[in-house]
Parts: sequence; structure tokens; C-alpha cells
Amino acid sequence: MTNTKKVYYAHSEKALPHEQWQTFSSHAENVAKLAAQFAEIFNAYQLAYNTGLLHDLGKYTPEFNKRLHGGPSVDHATAGAKIAIERWGFPLGKISAFCIASHHTGLVNGDGEGDNRSTLKQRLSVPFGKGNLPELDPIWQSELPLPEKLVSPDLTPDPYNPSFSLAFFIRMLYSCLVDADFLDTEAFYANLKQQDIARGNAPSLDQLHQQFNQFITDFRERKKALQPQTEEEQRNAKLNCLRSQILEHAVEQAQQEPGLFSLTVPTGGGKTFTSMAFALEHAKKYGMQRVIYVIPFTSIIEQNAQEFRKAFGEFGESAVLEHHSTFDDEKLLDQETKDKLKLASENWDMPIVVTTAVQFFESLFADKSSRCRKLHNVANSVIILDEAQMLPLNLLLPIMQSIKELARNYHSSIVMCTATQPAIQTKHGFYRGFENVREIAPNPTALFADLRRTSVQHIGMQSDKDLIDKLTENQQILIIVNNRRHARSLYEQAKQLDGTFHLTTLMCAKHRSQMLEQIRQHLQAGRSCRVIATSLIEAGVDVDFPLVMRAEAGLDSVAQAAGRCNREGKKLAEQSFVWVFQPEQQWKVPPELSLYSAVMRSTVRRYSKDLLSVEAINHYFSGVYEQKGKDLDNKQILEKCHAAGKTLDFPFQTIAKEFRMIESHMLPLIIPFDKEAEKRIEELRYAEKVGGLLRKLQPYTVQIPKESLEALFKAGRIEAINEKQFGNQFYSLIGLDLYDEVAGLDWGDTNFINIENMVL
Repeated sequence: MTNTKKVYYAHSEKALPHEQWQTFSSHAENVAKLAAQFAEIFNAYQLAYNTGLLHDLGKYTPEFNKRLHGGPSVDHATAGAKIAIERWGFPLGKISAFCIASHHTGLVNGDGEGDNRSTLKQRLSVPFGKGNLPELDPIWQSELPLPEKLVSPDLTPDPYNPSFSLAFFIRMLYSCLVDADFLDTEAFYANLKQQDIARGNAPSLDQLHQQFNQFITDFRERKKALQPQTEEEQRNAKLNCLRSQILEHAVEQAQQEPGLFSLTVPTGGGKTFTSMAFALEHAKKYGMQRVIYVIPFTSIIEQNAQEFRKAFGEFGESAVLEHHSTFDDEKLLDQETKDKLKLASENWDMPIVVTTAVQFFESLFADKSSRCRKLHNVANSVIILDEAQMLPLNLLLPIMQSIKELARNYHSSIVMCTATQPAIQTKHGFYRGFENVREIAPNPTALFADLRRTSVQHIGMQSDKDLIDKLTENQQILIIVNNRRHARSLYEQAKQLDGTFHLTTLMCAKHRSQMLEQIRQHLQAGRSCRVIATSLIEAGVDVDFPLVMRAEAGLDSVAQAAGRCNREGKKLAEQSFVWVFQPEQQWKVPPELSLYSAVMRSTVRRYSKDLLSVEAINHYFSGVYEQKGKDLDNKQILEKCHAAGKTLDFPFQTIAKEFRMIESHMLPLIIPFDKEAEKRIEELRYAEKVGGLLRKLQPYTVQIPKESLEALFKAGRIEAINEKQFGNQFYSLIGLDLYDEVAGLDWGDTNFINIENMVL
């Protein structure tokens, strides 16, 4: 009589014999090896390996075997967490336990209360054999040998925030585990179905580096071949020469040790390609695995990603991952590339990632496994923060702390790239700010003088009559105000003037794109072009006006507005004006902007001759940070980490809920703007899942306050789409009689207009 060894399985397929199921020991070993491989860059190989071995330990039970045959669900994560604590104690056992217990549910709170999720303390308090936690078969000990002790990872805690360093490390370890688990499970089922997985085989950074350098060389040769004749052509030739000098200097700085860098280049200096050139050279020098380009606005992310694809030539489409809410992969050429990018967006396993600041930083503080699995791939990367001054002030301190961690412990370099560099270094007087930030542009002060394209002046109070007079007197002019109501009012007063346009977020993105194309055509043809807009036009929109007027806001907003004036350098700076003005009382600065405009006025008094100089910008940001004080971490995220430091009971779920870069009470309303929108709305009516369909609908949505959406629904002016499948998630405007072809959504109810008053 022979003894038959009991076999435990991790994954099954009912249609196939057990011999083709995945054994638990095989899955555990595969996940352990992958997790360890991911964690090696931050010196946590052994801890990640053993966390991987234990992650599904609860599958070593008869109860889970029954589950594989259709039985009830079984808690198979808590067992490994309990064993980790028993075997390795505090702190390494608890760090491992956090990751194991959370790998399905999402990162849990250590203690206190969880939001529909048991805390780690509650999970660990359940004895084996009680509740939904079955006894383990002792066979696991022979199949998964564990070391008695673990080597502590070589982590250098922040001297002022050591608890944050530990919490960040747990997130990184968690990322290694969940990505390894996803990947091995995916590979097992793909193998069963004899399917190829569209992952990997992306071009190397070295190939991209060579291709990018060739692109830059070819571009320069073409420019040199042109013989400048006119004064404008001579200015352009001088500008191209200066851009080349900036890029070459930045590339030379790439030899410096990894860490924190700044690239301070004014508009027109070519900072997008310069930052990429630095990143590729720096990554090559220090063996980094990817470049992550972080952009604050979804409105410009597509154009930047497309520029990079163009620069990378034949490798472009297979090398650049564009990850944000509005990306439409139907623009890509072939299905294989689409499939690869779709999978790569899950874990950012691509050499070039272009993403939003919201996606990047919210992922660093997330709790859900689907968002966290990419985090380990942020390590060993060059991260470019474009328009770094746009980081939200209420979360600035935890964001800065995460940047410090990436540089200190995860072999990453961060480049803060902007014309208006935020004063967040210790040398600026920022308490516990960034230190040893290396500037990679040559002499920013001189650059600002060489690249100055506008004359910025504060012209005091301007009534609406004054603004209408300016619109009347100037054939081409852009006026930017602080809210949609003011923009609409000015437009109604000026619409009889030739070539008057209105831009607002009450238009869907498709509509705005069409209007911007008309505006560019008018500008290029020298025709009348009078544009009244909200701040949306400052977000990297490529337009070029001879005169720009900007309602008082922050100095960074003024700088963004100035980027729409003489953008192509066709005129002298002395002939190109940016006028900052104070609106009349009824359009006074919204409360959320009052601090910024007050500090901006203080800066005007001191630096009126050169309002956009490096010194003026430092003065402005220093004043803002001083005024904000503790509100730079108004959710007290750093304090929550500090309070949990001694026990490591970090409130991960709570922090993820509170770390929101955009706290919006706005809801999307789909506009049946054209035939394409009508087609997509009709598809949504009968869809069983959304996925790519949402991306196709994104250009046809307008964000409106929840109260307004409810009022429109009550009035029968909008309808819920496919409630049976999706509940009350999707609403569409019925017809277009409430949607103006010039100004977008237009509902005459004064309550709606009042709610809109404070919306930028």
C-alpha cells in the first residue's frame, strides 16, 4: 500500500484534470521569485521572497480545496500574515503581514476602524480554526521552508519623518507582491488557453536614447541649412541656437549622481525635449529602467506623448505608454501595440511612461492593489515633474516627502521642470525643504533675460466697460478671467465684435478643440480674434496673441497666461504686453484664489520692473507657503504616519481615501454634441461593461455640480443611461437646446449660474 501525498492547488480550471491545475507550491515559488526580483532595487530581496511564499498560505487547507470545486469562499490571506508575525516578529514580520493580509482587499488600516475592510489587528486576532480561518495542513512547512530570521532591508529613514519612510516601504513591498501575484496568475491561465501574453519586448532605453539623439541631430541640421533672411527668421535662428545650448548643458549634467534636480527654463526654451534628453542620458549612466513624464493637465498630455513618439521614430508607438483617463488607444496603428499598452498600463512596465500628476501621486498613496501594483516600477526611474509649481498646496508636504523617499531609498532621480520653480528648497527658507537640488539649465537668470518675450504690467482696476473697450480697440486680444460666469457675461457684451470667441469648461472637450482650431486659423491669417476665456486656456494651449489680459490670480497663473503672448517670438518683448488687472467688485477674486492674488500684489510692489524674474517667482512662492503654513498638509497625512510609527499600525486605507489631488463635487454630463457622440451614447445604452467606451465618451462630457445635475434630471432635461447595468453613473443631455454652439452648456436657471460662480 503506497502513501499518496496530498496536493494543494492555487488555481484551477474545472474543464481540465487536476494534473493541469497550478499547485500551490508552484504558485508560491513563482510569486516569491518575481516579488524578490522587483524588490532587489531597494534591497528587500529576501523579505519580498518570503512574503511571496506566504501570501496565499491559507490555500493549504481542505476548505480551500473545496472552494476550487465550487464551495464557499475561504479567507486564504490571513494565515500567511499570522505565520509571518509568529516567525519574524516586529517589525519585519508585521511589514510582511501587512502585505499578505492586504493582497486581495487592498491595503488595510493597521488598527482602529476600516471602511468595509477589517483592520490588520482584527485579522490577526482571529485564531486558526475559528470563523472563516481554517486550520493549516502541516505539510506546508515541508513545502515552503522559511528562514528563522530575515535580513533587515537597507532602508535609510528620513531623519525628520522616519515613520513615513516605513509606511512608504510597506507600499513598495506590497506593490512587488501584488504585481507578482497578478503576473503569475495571468501567465498560468494564458498557458492553459495556449495564448500569448502581449507583454514585454519593448525597445530598450539604449535604443530609444540613440533614436532620440538622431532625431535632435537631424532637427538641428535642417535648421542650420536654412539661411535666415528676415528679422523674424534671424530671431528664430538665435532662439534655436539657444535651445541647443540649453539641451547640451543639461545633458552634460546627467553625469551627476542620482537625486533631485531642477530644470528652470522659461517658455520657448525647449524644456520638454531638454528634460527628456537629460533623462535618457542619466538613465543610461546609472542603469535606470524607465523615464516617467508627469504632466499636470490632461489637456496637454496627448500632445507631449505624441511629440515623444515622433522623436523615437520607429520605436515610438511601442515605447511610449500614455496613461490617463482620456487616452483613446484606437489612435494607435496596430492591435498588438494596443494590447501591450493596455497590459502595461496596469504596472507601467514600459521604458517611457507619460502620465498625469493625479495618476502618479494618488497611486503613491493608494490602497487598492490595482493602483499599487505599478509602484515598484517607479523605483529606478528618472521622473520628470513638468510644471512642478502646479502641485496642490494642501498636499504639498506629503508629496514632497514621497519625492524625497524615491530619491533616497529607491534609486530614482526627480527633475522639477518649470519656468516658475516653486521655492521649496531649504535654501529658500522652506522648513525641512529639498536639499542638494542640482540645476541642470545654464544660468536661469540669464535665460530669462534672453528668452523674455513679453512685458508684464499690473494696470490696476478694470471695469467690464474698460475690458469691452480693450476688446474693441485691439483686433487680436486674449482676456482670461477667474470664473465661467464672468467669461460668459463679457462674451455677451462683446459678441457683436468681429471674431469674438468664448472658451469655457462648460463646453465639452471636442467643442473646445474645434473652437481652438478656429482661433488658431484667425490668428495665423491675421484676422480679428478676440477671445474671452477662463484659466483652461493657460494649460499648455498653443495659441499666440500680441496682447493678453489676466485677471488677478497667482503669479504662476500670470506666467502661464504670459505663455500665450508672443509665443512664437515674432515680435519684440517691448511690443508684446501682458496686462494684469483687478476686476470690478462683482467679479472679485474667488475665496480660493484670494491668498494667491494678495501675495502676487505684494510681489508686484517689489518686482514691478520684472515680474517674471527668478527672484520675483521665489518671492511669490515663499510668501504663499508662509501664508499656508500647516495647510500644506491639511489632511495631516504626515502626522497620521508619525502617530503610527511605534506600532507600524499605519492607516493606509484612510490615507488613500483622504489623499485626493482633485476634490471635486462635480459630476460628468454627456453631451450629444455630434454624430460620433450620439453613436457612443447609443452603445452605452446596451453595454455590459464600459472600459474603452468611457475613453471615447470623455471628449463629450461636461463637469457640472451635483446639485445642478439633480435639478436638470428633475426637470426632465437629462436622462440616465443604462441604469440597469451601471446604476446612476451615466447621464446624457436630452437634445441640444440647452447647449449653445458658442458658449456650451447654457441653462438659464439663476441657481445654476450662482453655483457656477466659483468654478474655474
